[in-house]
Amino acid sequence: MSAIGFQFVHGGVHLSRLGLWLDPHKPQTGKESVFVSHAHSDHVAAHCRVILSEPTARLMRTRVRGERAEHLLPFGKATRFDTGEVPFHLTLLAAGHIFGSAMAFIEAEGESLLYTGDFKLRPSLAADVCEPRQADVLIMETTYGRPQYKFPPSEQVLDNIVRFCRQTIEKGETPILFGYSLGRSQELLRGLANADLPIMVHEQVEKLTRIYEHFGQQFPPYERYEPSSARGKVLIWPANANKTALLQSLGPVRTAVVTGWALDTSCKYRYQVDAAFPLSDHADFPDLIEMVKRVAPKRVYTLHGFAADFATTLRDMGFDARALGVEEQLTLALR
Repeated sequence: MSAIGFQFVHGGVHLSRLGLWLDPHKPQTGKESVFVSHAHSDHVAAHCRVILSEPTARLMRTRVRGERAEHLLPFGKATRFDTGEVPFHLTLLAAGHIFGSAMAFIEAEGESLLYTGDFKLRPSLAADVCEPRQADVLIMETTYGRPQYKFPPSEQVLDNIVRFCRQTIEKGETPILFGYSLGRSQELLRGLANADLPIMVHEQVEKLTRIYEHFGQQFPPYERYEPSSARGKVLIWPANANKTALLQSLGPVRTAVVTGWALDTSCKYRYQVDAAFPLSDHADFPDLIEMVKRVAPKRVYTLHGFAADFATTLRDMGFDARALGVEEQLTLALR
């Protein structure tokens, strides 16, 4: 079996000869190392030994209790590990998804593998610019792996969000923007920097934004949510937080969800909001194609979202590509 041969098990990639896991959903409590690409809740767990960037480690501590051995790596520096049968070098490369998000570039016995985790090639206001490398094998996320998912320029979307907020306040109503507390909310804050709008944020958004600020990121003035003074201000609120008490306390409101799924005509009705804006921290379909071209791999494996559809697209383009996750467990030996 190749040094970078792997198994896809319960949502995680396991390189058994290296003693390395890539973003497993299930907590790993043994001696093997776990690469954590970023701090979104679906990518972190109570692992024992983790490899990650310093910002991801700080953000992960707010979401996963307990002690763990943290191996913090800077971007761009190859580091040797001997946690398994075969020694390997791992380099963190900026993924462009959210602040601190990283791809893993792995080298062992003359072979290379790039695991993207969630990524975005388009520039972000609150994340590092994605920096892929050429590799023999590419394992990539494909959330928006169908051609209809082509996002408009972020500047245009943010202008529309600012217009929505201003018009709502002018009508004596309160605008509420729903989005992820980590990543999307900070992008929104940065996008509202020159709008001269009063901003209030959910306590979880504030907590995570303070970590961004610790690492030098700057944001426009904002306040932590207070019901007594929230009317007429732009509220940035996690999509999964309790909305009932919020809506009851504010009087007239207009709501909007900020998500890549806003390109679907059903999005407003699915989220039960007045507006939907297609701002995403994931790669869109053109980004996915461009990533494959830049990495120029011998073999591609697709993960999440429309993985099977995108693998078919790549095969039609002449790439050796297949989707992971079709079965509960799939063993892939690279020859």
